[in-house]
Amino acid sequence: MGNKLFVGNLSFNFTDTQLQSAFAECGTVTSAKIITDRSTGRSKGFGFVEMSTAAEAQAAIGRLNGSEDYGRAMNVDLAKPMVAHDDRRARY
Repeated sequence: MGNKLFVGNLSFNFTDTQLQSAFAECGTVTSAKIITDRSTGRSKGFGFVEMSTAAEAQAAIGRLNGSEDYGRAMNVDLAKPMVAHDDRRARY
């Protein structure tokens, strides 16, 4: 899991292709995906990039974290594993 990156604070105009191009400078990008709202299809302002190796992922963090694109400073860090949510919440 050391080669999957979380990319936050993206412009809502950022596309999957632009995300892949930005990270391709640091190595081989396996996948790049902007997360979108299910009902509107609009970007949520963050995404995930998977690099081919952990070393390339670390290079991307060092190079792109804090860099500006569309006037916004990108946040790049290792992605954390998904946590299952308990759907048995009290409903009042």
